[in-house]
Amino acid sequence: MSRFITELKRTHSCGQLAAAEVGREVVLFGWVANRRDHGGAIFIDLRDREGVTQVVFEAGLAPAVHDLAGQLRLEFCVGVRGKVVSRGQNVNPKLATGAIEVHAEELEIFNRSEPTPFQIEDRLDTSEEKRLQYRYLDLRRAPLQKTLMTRARVNHLTRNYFTERGFLELETPFMVKYTPGGARNFLVPSRLNAGKFYALAESPQLFKQLYMIAGFDRYFQIVRCFRDEDLRLDRQPEFTQIDVEMSFVEQGDVFDVIEGLVVQLWKEVLGVEIPRPFPRMPFAESMDRFGNDKPDVRFGLEHVVLTELVRTHAGGGVPLLEEAVAAKGIVKALVVPASANLSRTEVDKLEEYVRGMGSKGLARAKVAEGGEWTQSPFAKTITPALRAAVNEATGARPGDLILLQFGKEAVVQTVMANLRLHLGKKLGLIPEYGSGGAWRFLWVVNPPLFEFDEESGQWAAAHHAFTRPHDECVQYLETDPGKVDCYRYDCVLNGFEIGGGSIRLHDPAVQARVFKAMGISDEDARSKFGFLLDALKMGAPPHGGIAIGMDRLVMLLTGAESLRDVVAWPKTQKGTDLMTGAPGDVDAKQLRDLHVRSTAEPAR
Repeated sequence: MSRFITELKRTHSCGQLAAAEVGREVVLFGWVANRRDHGGAIFIDLRDREGVTQVVFEAGLAPAVHDLAGQLRLEFCVGVRGKVVSRGQNVNPKLATGAIEVHAEELEIFNRSEPTPFQIEDRLDTSEEKRLQYRYLDLRRAPLQKTLMTRARVNHLTRNYFTERGFLELETPFMVKYTPGGARNFLVPSRLNAGKFYALAESPQLFKQLYMIAGFDRYFQIVRCFRDEDLRLDRQPEFTQIDVEMSFVEQGDVFDVIEGLVVQLWKEVLGVEIPRPFPRMPFAESMDRFGNDKPDVRFGLEHVVLTELVRTHAGGGVPLLEEAVAAKGIVKALVVPASANLSRTEVDKLEEYVRGMGSKGLARAKVAEGGEWTQSPFAKTITPALRAAVNEATGARPGDLILLQFGKEAVVQTVMANLRLHLGKKLGLIPEYGSGGAWRFLWVVNPPLFEFDEESGQWAAAHHAFTRPHDECVQYLETDPGKVDCYRYDCVLNGFEIGGGSIRLHDPAVQARVFKAMGISDEDARSKFGFLLDALKMGAPPHGGIAIGMDRLVMLLTGAESLRDVVAWPKTQKGTDLMTGAPGDVDAKQLRDLHVRSTAEPAR
């Protein structure tokens, strides 16, 4: 066993030493991040997770140690004992330890490293695929280490915050019964129950409600969740959320607790004071102004709904607009100010962009002096009255460009929401990623409980079937489900939903009516949710909660470009692990033990 392990214990990290330690003997452990041989002296930068210290091996001070240092190469793992010496006038201002260096008197090479497939440095152009293949090397880089250290601190602060406020950290099972709704589940075959499957929990939703029914009153958990969904920059198949549930509360109580957590995290991690309370925006307003329920309110370019205006003017000489409204669609506009100075080519590229989202095109009109429209397919047919009304409603001035979308509401909202964000980045109103120093939190509240599924022709829960409807809306459950708003809420930051939750339905009678509105029979409801329905009849308290996305929270706190940068061992967009090769093949015996047969065609 090495003397550096049995006798010489680490005294400092590589980011810790300063001028106050000059003259002290220290022991450092780490990896060789840089090496320079000046003949009589060899210099290395020794790196650990806390930083870098320059170490000098002098032939005159310790000849044997200097000779051994001659063998050092990048990423060798070593231990060093030596004295801290001032660098005098040669201070390196780029390093926290730049005022000192360690003159080595003893060196141990714990492990040598082969040449790495890429340099371990803060900035590099290596492809993400190569970095994910050697993720354990990628994680040696300071930016990723700092991000994961921030994540660890967020975990610690979160646990302390909730524990100090009387919340109990309780666990819920990962392998559960499949229940419909929400995202697609990963399924796990049961060896002991032939033909039966567990589902990996996409959230602890039902179990945290059962904790409330069991009387635990305040629960939290930093929990792993699983969803078999198509991936993107801000989505992974396994993710972590801060899960919270509280009894005897209304939504304002939940907001108060979560705002307190957020304010503390931003103050402790970033030193930023976030004002409270967070603004609240009704869901309908968010959809009208921004086209989605997670608005980025750092910039303008807000939407204007023109549907009623077009209806009042009977289409105003534009058959396409009249047809869209008659088909129960919507009409929306967005004004790009003249100062943006978009060229015709740039506007044509915007049309290509929206076509990529399923739009048939991008109607446009440039406002001339006097309010006339130019560069518009509608310019010759639109009535002066509708043109003037649109200019007034949108606030468009000469030189401004009006962009229009019309048709099915879902398509128009999606296209316009994404077009607004695209323009915001293109025009430099918001950064490509990160906050740009602006933190705009808000709550989006009071959404509809149901959404109409055109494929099935039935109403479905927009979130889940256990959300409490507004008392004044209960009367519409049987007659007009589309009018039923509910106590669901999303916490939004800079265009990202960082958390969502609801006040739950604890009244079995109203719960039964919600199921009926969704076309779920008593038998079907019992088959899928019987254990929860039984529990709700056993003195269930009023309760509600929320889940905060830990990965997304850390991504925003650190300014990371993607979710993969804040997850230690992420998957690719195809759900693969390039380092371990997961998912992998299994042999026929394993499948037989699980009573499963694969129908996949062999790879050719």
